[in-house]
Amino acid sequence: MTTTPTLPSTEEEIWRYSRIGELNLSDFTLGTARTETVGVDAWRSSKSLAGIAMTTPADVFAELNAENGTEIALTIPKGKIAEQVIEVVHHIDADGIVAYPRLVIDAEENSEVTVIERFVSNDSIRSLVVPVLEVRAAKSARVNYIAINELGAKTWQIGHQQAVGHRDSTTRLNTVALGGDYARMRAEVRLVEQGANAQQLALYFASQTQMHDFRTLQIHEAPRTHSDLLFKGAVGGTARSVYTGLIKIGKNAAHAEAFQTNRNLTLGDGAWAESVPNLEIETNEVKCSHASTVGSIDEEQRFYLESRGIAPDVAERLIVFGFFNDVLDRLPRGIDTAPLRAAVAAKLDAEGVK
Repeated sequence: MTTTPTLPSTEEEIWRYSRIGELNLSDFTLGTARTETVGVDAWRSSKSLAGIAMTTPADVFAELNAENGTEIALTIPKGKIAEQVIEVVHHIDADGIVAYPRLVIDAEENSEVTVIERFVSNDSIRSLVVPVLEVRAAKSARVNYIAINELGAKTWQIGHQQAVGHRDSTTRLNTVALGGDYARMRAEVRLVEQGANAQQLALYFASQTQMHDFRTLQIHEAPRTHSDLLFKGAVGGTARSVYTGLIKIGKNAAHAEAFQTNRNLTLGDGAWAESVPNLEIETNEVKCSHASTVGSIDEEQRFYLESRGIAPDVAERLIVFGFFNDVLDRLPRGIDTAPLRAAVAAKLDAEGVK
């Protein structure tokens, strides 16, 4: 890269607990992901749609994406339903590059779409990917999105998801994070008109020396809006995870409902997870809650299964799958969860959970 911008530090609250101090952008040259698509061409926009949700870059990485990004822009016209699941797969094939993919989804009034975006590299690739997702859900539109991180053990990811929901719309942002060395996602929804709904789901599993880092914002700017967040993660080996979330209810968001839940399983003595939920409420007559837990496998659950003849290692595996199931079961229709379950099983194998 020709210039190296100033990076944030862990002294900033939004970067607290992160590994940002390990990153040196000058180690990487500007490159691009090899992107494959299915079902994109029918809905591809002929012009850039950048800025429909992220009106100003959230931080220096979003700014770099805006300057260097390769954009795929989709428009779902008013009243149309995209029957086929749209797939976008970014392959990071080159070593030592930084890639800036941007996906923009503009769902017009009363339209519907489901999009899968995958990020893939092998374990020998040492690179950085900085993706940005923008979603605009117009009146009564329905957007289902799932990001799947299948990056290799040496690849970093620092990403942003930003969605804006208008009157009576429904936006579902889903993330499955299994890969990467350090993988960070900032996921933000803004509900700007009455009746807008948002759901944020995530499943993450960090093993060996991995770190998964999530920062979420649920911003209610209009009355009678609703958001629901459920993030579930597991950490094994000496892996780490961080979750910090903020529900913000604005002055004009009376009768808003917002819920935030983060649950974490530690699968070994060396694993570490941090969970910090927050509320900021500026009006009355709202319904909000937040909850977080960090802990090892419940001994009562283990005892219950073992008392019915299930071997201890099998019992532990069943508990972990049960822990993740309510996230997998809530993923959008049309998403094949079998490969995701197989990937979770492979990570359990690597952790020695049989």
